[in-house]
Amino acid sequence: MSSKTKRIVILIVFLTAILIGVVFVFTNNKLKEQLQEGTGLDSGSVEAKDTTMESSMISDSEMPLTYTSITMAEAEEIFKTPGDYIILDVRRDDEYSEGHIPGAINIANEDIDTINKPEMLPDLNQVIYVYCRSGRRSKEASFKLVQLGYTNIIEFGGIIDWNGEVEK
Repeated sequence: MSSKTKRIVILIVFLTAILIGVVFVFTNNKLKEQLQEGTGLDSGSVEAKDTTMESSMISDSEMPLTYTSITMAEAEEIFKTPGDYIILDVRRDDEYSEGHIPGAINIANEDIDTINKPEMLPDLNQVIYVYCRSGRRSKEASFKLVQLGYTNIIEFGGIIDWNGEVEK
């Protein structure tokens, strides 16, 4: 093969790789838009800054179940006004006893499964704000709650970023 032919083959391979990348990004963005349009969450003035996590599919409408993530600053602002929401601390009992966000209830992440709905959370449509220590367990718990059928789960990270008052 001549040098000129090799260059043409390399150019064709390079352009094909770019085209595949563009198609992938376009398809991925369209899928994200469809998922975000189908969240069904009514968060009022809360704007989700994070991405949502798909957990399972609703067979009737083929729309994914999701939870929303907001920043700690947004949560602090929301909690300044009393509302019809639950603040759920998913840390262990001993961590909760050391200090928690005022008004929060405690159900440890380890105690939430994907089969049985927690007795302390009877309403599947209740707005529930979920936090833990650093944000990892709150994401896991939010994912499990969505799998159980809860429709208004809002995850906001960990108490280590909380600037407000703490109850003991």
